[in-house]
Amino acid sequence: MGLGLLPVAMVLQERHAGIAAWAWAFFCGLVWPHLAYRLAARSRDAYRTELQNLVIDSALAASLVPLMHFSLLPSVMLVSVTTADKISSGVRGLWRRSLLPMLAALLVSGLLNGFGVDVSTSMNTLLACLPIMVIHTLAVSASSYQLVRRVQAQNLQLDKLSRFDSLTGLGSRAHWEAMASGLLQPAGRPATLMLVDVDRFKDTNDRHGHAVGDDLLRAIASCIQSVLPADGHAGRLGGDEFVVALPLPPVDAARIAESLLAQVQALEFPRAPGLRGSISIGLAAPPAGTCDLRAWLEAADRALYLAKANGRGRLQVFAAGPGAA
Repeated sequence: MGLGLLPVAMVLQERHAGIAAWAWAFFCGLVWPHLAYRLAARSRDAYRTELQNLVIDSALAASLVPLMHFSLLPSVMLVSVTTADKISSGVRGLWRRSLLPMLAALLVSGLLNGFGVDVSTSMNTLLACLPIMVIHTLAVSASSYQLVRRVQAQNLQLDKLSRFDSLTGLGSRAHWEAMASGLLQPAGRPATLMLVDVDRFKDTNDRHGHAVGDDLLRAIASCIQSVLPADGHAGRLGGDEFVVALPLPPVDAARIAESLLAQVQALEFPRAPGLRGSISIGLAAPPAGTCDLRAWLEAADRALYLAKANGRGRLQVFAAGPGAA
């Protein structure tokens, strides 16, 4: 409102306005902003009070239009800027709620001042309009830019949350499935699915607590990342189960699995000195004649089941055929 006072004062000076018009203009431009701040600061519901203040802002701006005899540029500028403020506030429907008070204030002010009309705008008045036009436009643009950047940052964060497991940093199940499906598409390309399950994880949680259980999952995930080739894809299926898709034949994938077994077995946990890491691993090549990810997972799961049944802490490669693995 302070910058908006400049063109109003210029018009009043050109029209040799009386003391009452000057007093009202100075109240609207200089006194009201401070009064509105105090009202909001002392209110029990500052948000609601500030909304009321914004509506009053619009009414006060409209009341100045008849004082300027509807001088075209400053009148349109004042009403447009105050309405733009309501829109940029982000409060739904606030600008519409301001229309009736603005119209009422304009009518009352017009009745008190005789509804004199002179739409002409002098060069001095035009120049007085420039500060609020330029500064307000830049301020709104800067605010919008910051909002857009904030939304972009939040979208990136949401995208990251959707693609990665927050506890382990490995891919989420949905993201991993999308990546792993790509390995099934080129026919004849070697690939191996590695299903990893933490041995006796429930016992670990019961004995050492869930915080140590989380430490164990993070440590195993770190081991998986350390052995993962650049073109491999690792994810967490949920709970204590991990999955890795490797663009390698089972023989090469088995070497990676053996390295992973050794790293996990060497893990130490200062918060649980007696805890030792142990995992079971099932390996499977894609089932012949199908590009079904579910069938691939089921094959690896069968190998994992045998690894656990044969004593845990080992790997098992799935072999197609009745009862074979």
